[in-house]
Amino acid sequence: MYQAEPRQADNSGLSKGLKNRHMNLIAIGGVIGAGLFVGSGVVISSTGPAAIVSFAIAGVITLLLMRMLAEMAIARPVVGSFYVYARQALGQRAGFATGWMYWYFFVIVVAVEAIAGGRIIQLWFPMVPLWMLSLGLMVALSATNMVSARSFGEFEYWFSSIKVVAIVLFLGLGVLWITGLWPESTPGIGNLFDHGGFTPLGWGAVLAAVVPCVAFYTGAEIITIAAAESEDPERSVKKAMRSIVARVVTFYVGSIFVVVAIQRWDAESVGVSPYAAVLDVMGIPAVSTIMNFIVLTAVLSCLNSALYTTSRMLFALTRNGDAPKFFTKLSKAGVPRRAILLGTTVGYVSVVCVYVWGDVVFAFLVNSYGAVALFVYLAIALSQVVLRKRLDREDPAALKLKMWLFPWLSYATIALMLCVIAAMALLPSTQSQFLMSGVTLIIILLSYEVRRRYGRKPGEEAGNDAADLPADPSMDPSAELGPSAEGLEEEPDKQPVAARP
Repeated sequence: MYQAEPRQADNSGLSKGLKNRHMNLIAIGGVIGAGLFVGSGVVISSTGPAAIVSFAIAGVITLLLMRMLAEMAIARPVVGSFYVYARQALGQRAGFATGWMYWYFFVIVVAVEAIAGGRIIQLWFPMVPLWMLSLGLMVALSATNMVSARSFGEFEYWFSSIKVVAIVLFLGLGVLWITGLWPESTPGIGNLFDHGGFTPLGWGAVLAAVVPCVAFYTGAEIITIAAAESEDPERSVKKAMRSIVARVVTFYVGSIFVVVAIQRWDAESVGVSPYAAVLDVMGIPAVSTIMNFIVLTAVLSCLNSALYTTSRMLFALTRNGDAPKFFTKLSKAGVPRRAILLGTTVGYVSVVCVYVWGDVVFAFLVNSYGAVALFVYLAIALSQVVLRKRLDREDPAALKLKMWLFPWLSYATIALMLCVIAAMALLPSTQSQFLMSGVTLIIILLSYEVRRRYGRKPGEEAGNDAADLPADPSMDPSAELGPSAEGLEEEPDKQPVAARP
């Protein structure tokens, strides 16, 4: 049975600087990245108007996964979120792999977004070298994260607000054009069918496009990591996760609909920048400047979130012996500065490597983390099935937000994720990303074996190391949800068959 015990989120030593307004915008800001404003053009060019369907399917998959994660996060809020849940449900090896894969994913995001942001700024200041601009962005946002969680929250709040306002205005202008209320507009939705039909490249292309679309939605899960530093984690996560449903449908699917309804899908400008293509059709002045500013905002938002996420995930890893305890140290403001600096340093090195070796390194970075987020999402889905059954049996009162139609919809979500991963492995356009991400996973699993054989076991303290840790009677999260993760590994027959990785 469950025991009344302090929650990790309440005893971690992390500050409680994130307010509800921060949490709401962090949730939506994590989903709206530069991929929506720029990358969506590639999807439209490879599918036609039916890109609407691709984004809708990917949105449904993401919403189901976030509902599963929200159920666990509200029932048992912990530092590390899904890393801890994977550890509890699937064993220490799976937890280790999930945590480090997610850390690696966002460390690469730091480098990729810093380079992307530098390229945009270089359009305005061509005399400044790219590496200098990229490093400048990382230094500025690292400093922001080093101050406090609230500092991160404030910057993310305003970055996300700009993105949300931009999309709302875009949707509003699109409605005016489609309904004929915009001056000199061509009302109607003829572009959805007049240039080769709704699916000019076939339904196979529509389904294949679901793979990159799922990647565009990555980031909504950050809200459950940030919950450890919010004033009211249960209420914040519940409210944010519920609001994401309407916003994802409206912002992603709605804006893609506006693009393909106003501008023909096969226009060259759509493949380059779909939003700019539409604004140009509408005669909006200074289109390039407007879109560059919006995309830069999206890039800075992603960079800011990535720096925050890498530090908190590394901090969570240290609490279970899965990362060096050196990174557990907190500042007086309750910020894991050492963990922030590690993620930033890897970003610095990546930017320097790109400067020295060019696009070869950049391509390697992009390929090596392409499928990693999908692996993490699969671990989230598997963990929810195991932990939900355990909660139903031992503490049903903790389930204040439930997954719909459990367990069948959970099983369906796992099947969908497996289909997306299989498609990524088979499609020529994504095969290299799958293979490189597979190498990343193998390296992480080998690192676990090294840690298991030669590293200090979780809970083993030595000398003054304990002084670096905040007082926390629930340091071993495997005890929070009943049977330990070790027990699951020792008694596999007691684990639900459908939940085995």
